[in-house]
Amino acid sequence: MTVLVLAGTREGREVAAGLAARSIPVLASLAGRTRRPLEPGVPLRTGGFGGAQGFRDTVAAQGITAVIDATHPFAEEITERTARLCREDGLPHLILRRPGWQPLPGDDWTRIAREADLAAHVPRGATVFLATGPQRLVAFTGLEDRRVLCRRIDPAPGPFPYENGDWVVSRPPFSVEDETALFALLGVDVLATKNSGGEDGRAKLEAARALGLRVVLLDRPRLPEGALVVETVEEALNWAEGL
Repeated sequence: MTVLVLAGTREGREVAAGLAARSIPVLASLAGRTRRPLEPGVPLRTGGFGGAQGFRDTVAAQGITAVIDATHPFAEEITERTARLCREDGLPHLILRRPGWQPLPGDDWTRIAREADLAAHVPRGATVFLATGPQRLVAFTGLEDRRVLCRRIDPAPGPFPYENGDWVVSRPPFSVEDETALFALLGVDVLATKNSGGEDGRAKLEAARALGLRVVLLDRPRLPEGALVVETVEEALNWAEGL
C-alpha cells in the first residue's frame, strides 16, 4: 500500500507527514519547487505527470494504491483529471479541501462566480487590487475606467497588459500590518481575491476590514461529481488508515 498525495498546500504537506508518522507508505507530489519543503523522510517527486498516461505510469511504477488530492482549491484541471483517472482505474481517491473563508462582523463582502463579474462591483475611477495571481488577469474584463493593481511574487516578464494598471511585486508571507500599510499607500478601494480559505491568505482580509474596503471573492470551481471530499487533515489520515 502506498498513498500518493498531491501536496500543493499546507494541508497536503501535513497529510504527507501524518501518513509517514503513522507508518503508512506515502509518496508526495509537488508541481514544482516550494519555499516550504516537506518534513524530512517523506518521499517526494516534483514536476507534472505529463498527462493521463504519465500519471498512470507513475501509479504503476510506484505501486500507488490510493490518491489524496490536497491541491489548491482553484487547481481545477488537476482535480478534475485526477478524479476521472482514479474513477476509470478503480483507484481509491479522496479530495481534501480546507473550508472557504466566511465573513465576520465589519466585513463588506460580495461573491462572484467568474472573473468577468468583478467590474460590476468596482465603481468607475476606483482602484482595485487583484490578489488573485497573474495567471488569469486577462479574464477580468470591463475594468477600463478603473485603476487595476495585480500582485505577483516574481518580477513580470513584460509590461502590464492594461494601460490603467500596474504590477505589485511582493513575496509572502504578508502580515496584517504589511497589508494594511500597502492598501493604504496604494489607495485601494476594492480588494478582489479567490476564496482559497486557510490561514496563509487571511491577512489581506483582515486588512480590508480594518480599512473598510469592499472585498469581492471569486467562488471556488465545482468539485468533481461524486467525489469523496473531506475538510481536515485528520479526516484524510483516518480515511487512509481505513483502506
